[in-house]
Order: sequence, then C-alpha cells, then structure tokens
Amino acid sequence: MTKESLGSRLASFVSGGLVRVFLIVVGLFWLIPTIGLLLSSLRPPEEMSASGWWEVLSKPSQLTFESYDKLLGNSDITDSILNTVLITVPATVLVVMIGALAGYAFAWMEFPGRDWWFLGVVGLLVVPVQVALIPIAELFGNIGIFGSLIGVILFHVGFGLPFAVFLLRNFFAEIPRELLEAARLDGAGELRLFFRVVMPLGGPAIAALGIFQFLWVWNDMLVALIFTDADSQPITVALQTQVRQFGNNVDVLAPGAFISMVIPLVVFFAFQRQFVSGVMAGAVK
Repeated sequence: MTKESLGSRLASFVSGGLVRVFLIVVGLFWLIPTIGLLLSSLRPPEEMSASGWWEVLSKPSQLTFESYDKLLGNSDITDSILNTVLITVPATVLVVMIGALAGYAFAWMEFPGRDWWFLGVVGLLVVPVQVALIPIAELFGNIGIFGSLIGVILFHVGFGLPFAVFLLRNFFAEIPRELLEAARLDGAGELRLFFRVVMPLGGPAIAALGIFQFLWVWNDMLVALIFTDADSQPITVALQTQVRQFGNNVDVLAPGAFISMVIPLVVFFAFQRQFVSGVMAGAVK
C-alpha cells in the first residue's frame, strides 16, 4: 500500500468536517455586525442609548417596529432610498450591457487597432476615481448635470466600464470558435449571435459583473457626496447627513443603516452561485 502524500493528507483535512465547522463559525462571526444592527433597529431609542444590542437577547420584550415607523415618516431617508435605487439599477444595467457588447467586439470582431484599443481600456483600470473628481465635476457643471441623478449614473458607468470590458472580453474569448462559426453558417448575424449564443453562455460572468457593479454603486459615498445635492442624494449620504445634524437620532439611523446594509447582502446571496461560477470559469485572468 502506497504511503499517502502530504498534499493528499492536507486536502483530506481541508475537506473534513472540522474545517467546515470552522468556516460556519467564521461566517456567523462575520454576520454579527448585521445581526447587531438589526436588533438595535428593533429596540426603542431610549434602550439603544442606554445599553448594547445584546440586552435584547435576555429581554425580547424590547423588540418593536417603532423605529421603522419613524423611518418611513422621514422623507429625507425614504427619498434617499429611492434615489439609491434610481442610481444603482441604471448604472448596473448600462455597465453590463455596454460592457458585454464591447467585450464581444474585442473578443470576436475584427476592426483596425483592436488590440491597441483593448490595451487602452486595460490601462484605464489603474486610473483612480479621485483623480477624475474635480475635472468631471467641472465638466458636469458646464453641461448642467452636476448635482443630478444623471451625473452620478454617468460617472459610475464611465468608471465601471473598463473593468466590465476586461472581465467579459476574457470570458467571451473562451467560447469555442466552432460554436460561433456554426451559428454564422445557420445565417445568424452579429446581433443575433450575441443575444442568442454569447449572452446565454456568458451568464455566470455577467452575473458576477452585475454583483460587483451593484455593490460598488450601492455602497458608494465619495462620488455621491460630491456629485449629488439635497434632492438627489442616496442613502449613504442621507445617513451621513443625519449623523452630522442629529447626533443622537439613533431611532432613524439604526433602521436606515440596516436597510442600506441588508439589500446588498440579499443581492449577493441571491446570485452567489452565478458569482462563484463566473469567477471560477476563468473570467478574471
């Protein structure tokens, strides 16, 4: 009987039940801030100020939806949640669609300077957001969209596209050429080929990109703080304004912060299978 190698023993240990238990414990530990914020948002304001959220574990009678009722009556917070949706959804959809079209073009279409154009897109990945804030703010002011939802969406789309093109181009390039040639022989044009063949095959990578973009835009505060005004600010800026103006306004801050946190978590867990598939399929090289 051959002696089991060190690598095989390590692989067996990693896949064992002890490691799984450890990972579950780590996952639960990672969720503690979210659980604590949820329980805090369900406590009366005077209890939140007097003690920690863990007190509710021994006194469940403290649980109440009073803070959420007050939140729904705060127009600044409710309007900011709507603004966040109006910013995040278009910015995510536009980046995914334009990035997919450009990725397909760079992967399978021949045009002059294709490789040089792609190198230029890759070079844009290293440009930090902070460098472009002032010049783009001045540009948006000159064309009259500074402080509007459109300006924030365009900024996020512009800075999300280089990564989207890079990610999807690498994924689409792995599609077998024979499959595309067979579709062309059947009379499929480029658009039909893209929507009927490439898009379904690129589902995992597209889902991974959508999650990346959604989380980045939803949780953004820097860009929103600069490019929005009082009527267009998202939830991140609205909560920061509440902290600055009403330092003890925890009965609004706690439920607002939980809503801001839980929606990205729901999106991530809902599409985690596609996210893992997109990453493991070699979309990022």
